Amino acid sequence: QVQLVESGGGLVQAGDSLRLSCAASGRTSSSHAMGWFRQAPGKEREFVAAIRSSGGSPYYADSVKGRFTISRDNAKSTVSLLMNSLKPEDTAVYYCAVRSGGGFLLSRWSPRSTDYWGQGTQVTVSS
Repeated sequence: QVQLVESGGGLVQAGDSLRLSCAASGRTSSSHAMGWFRQAPGKEREFVAAIRSSGGSPYYADSVKGRFTISRDNAKSTVSLLMNSLKPEDTAVYYCAVRSGGGFLLSRWSPRSTDYWGQGTQVTVSS
């Protein structure tokens, strides 16, 4: 089992920045991919960004590309999401996620193929 705990959510204004962090514990592995999903009220959970431990480029949803940056510290088993130029449509509960092993494209990582979830942290962007 892997436990994930997010932090860093809050209420900000449009154009502001916010950093989310996620700490993993338990049976963590540097081979796990780590990422972020979000879910807005009345909408399905959607992919935001993901990163592998072994290098290679992170992958971002088109809606956040150029504004969000995902990073990872394997030694600390943490993943962060720096969100710049926030928009009201970024308002959602953000979930840290882990998918075990490799052999899959980050672009194909869906909620159904996620192995572990954090409890979520609320991000609200006011206009």
